[in-house]
Amino acid sequence: QVQLVESGGGLVQAGDSLRLACVVSGRTFSRFTMGWFRRASGKDREFVAAINGNSDRTYFGDSVKGRFTISRDNAKNTVYLQMNRLKPEDTAVYYCAARLESDYAYDYWGQGTQVTVSS
Repeated sequence: QVQLVESGGGLVQAGDSLRLACVVSGRTFSRFTMGWFRRASGKDREFVAAINGNSDRTYFGDSVKGRFTISRDNAKNTVYLQMNRLKPEDTAVYYCAARLESDYAYDYWGQGTQVTVSS
């Protein structure tokens, strides 16, 4: 049973920074590629960032490139999303997700954490 628990969301002002964390339990964390996704109200889910098991590859959605970074600490079974220069359009529920590196689809999802950016 794999469980993902996000934390770190909240209400911030435009231009502020926020760091999300996601703790994973139940399987060997280093075998997972970890991703962050978000869903704004009334919109489709959007890919935000991903990182592979040994952190030598990272990927970002176009809307967050240059502002967000993703990292992981395999000793703590935790993946982070550092969000800088936040904009009101970053407002969304942010989800952490995990997939085995051999898989294409993300099999495991967290419950989400709300990020609200005021203008």
